[in-house]
Amino acid sequence: MQDKVSEPGRRTFLKTTAVAAATVATASSANKVLGANDRVRVAVIGVRGRGWDHVKGYRPIPNVEISHFCDVDENVLRKRCDDAEKLGIPKPQTVVDVRKLLEDKNVDAVSIATPNHWHSLIGIWAAQAGKDIYIEKPCSHNWWEGRQLVNAINKYKVICQHGSQCRSSAAILEAMNKMRSGLIGDVYMSRGLCYKWRDTIGHANPEPVPAGVHYDLWTGPAPLKPFTRNRFHYNWHWIWDTGNGDLGNQGIHELDLARWGLGVGLPTKITAAGGHFLFDDDQQTPNMLTVAYEFRTPEGKTKMMTFEVRGWMTNHEAGIGTSEFGGGDVPAAGLKAGAGAKTLGPASNKPSTIGNLYYGQKGYLAISNYDSYKSFLGPSDEPGPEKRAPVKNEHFVNFIDCVRSRKAENIHAPIYEGYVSTTLVHLANASYRLGRTINFDPQSETVLNDPEATTMLKGTYRAPYVVPEQV
Repeated sequence: MQDKVSEPGRRTFLKTTAVAAATVATASSANKVLGANDRVRVAVIGVRGRGWDHVKGYRPIPNVEISHFCDVDENVLRKRCDDAEKLGIPKPQTVVDVRKLLEDKNVDAVSIATPNHWHSLIGIWAAQAGKDIYIEKPCSHNWWEGRQLVNAINKYKVICQHGSQCRSSAAILEAMNKMRSGLIGDVYMSRGLCYKWRDTIGHANPEPVPAGVHYDLWTGPAPLKPFTRNRFHYNWHWIWDTGNGDLGNQGIHELDLARWGLGVGLPTKITAAGGHFLFDDDQQTPNMLTVAYEFRTPEGKTKMMTFEVRGWMTNHEAGIGTSEFGGGDVPAAGLKAGAGAKTLGPASNKPSTIGNLYYGQKGYLAISNYDSYKSFLGPSDEPGPEKRAPVKNEHFVNFIDCVRSRKAENIHAPIYEGYVSTTLVHLANASYRLGRTINFDPQSETVLNDPEATTMLKGTYRAPYVVPEQV
């Protein structure tokens, strides 16, 4: 079905002069300090999967109105309006084309939960329109557009929260503070673990676009290819045109925590190896990936980080992912943790291992999921401090609090931190796809002596859905 509202890309919105005019007209509302009783009107963009968890996250926050649902699948919009009614949420306005939504001056903030290839472009457009932004992880589909997103947010001074909700977890915050205070000594190495059961997606033949699906608009910046079920809902994660594999799906959470606990920024060297094992299907991204990162600190020290994606049977390291550790589950939303439950893979109902390990000269520390940590000290692994605190709704509350106060410094997951961790995803995937080590200059944020990697990290765009060179 051809999307009627995408004729030449809502011309007026995409023209530079029109965007600039919209910015002047609306930016002032984004900089207004709101009182506790002032209503914040939030539009959720992409409401089928993770976006519905956004809706449930905003629902209990006082004086927040979920004003709009935006989705390119009209079937999803109808269902979510029915679901909202059952939850007692006043019926939001529904919009298919995000550009029309961003022209609405009554929208204060947008919550972006689209497929990855749309994240940065919508974020940039939203910043230009003066909207505050909650943007799902990873914040970009390639490195360059992530940098452009950061530039836009800084330029237009909007509030932006990256969807790294682990950074609002009380247990993880305590674990980070313990390591900063020297609990395990100088942390010289960290590991991220993404061992999540993922079954085969099989093969899907091209078919007519389902009624109510605006497929050109769904495809957006990506190459327009024949519709198949494996390029659409959820399985887009495993296709390079639209997703970043499990490293950029579940793994970005653990990658962000591994980097945070190690206390580093961008790396100097990245080497990745892996493949797509066990299954003959349409998946393009690896279901087994091992990545090694090297960092140099301002003091001249070298630190190491490794990350592993395993998409099938595996062991539990340090008890991570087991009920014995005391951690909860990681549901699809990655939002709430069930008391004492095990982490389950979506296809097999088998326990997964999702977490982190940190190593110092005095011991090591393990994080399980988003809600628990344990430490082990000395050569005998003596039990040290530990904490379990189920994750609730802190991340969305923090975002709304900052929208009201205009204090960007209080955001738990600033967009720059999201950008740095997301860049690690892109560098690893580029190393894997090119089959070689990538050397990177953290100061200039450039790949060294590898034009092919540089081109891959910038990506390409299909007009009119183009990330601008100047934001």
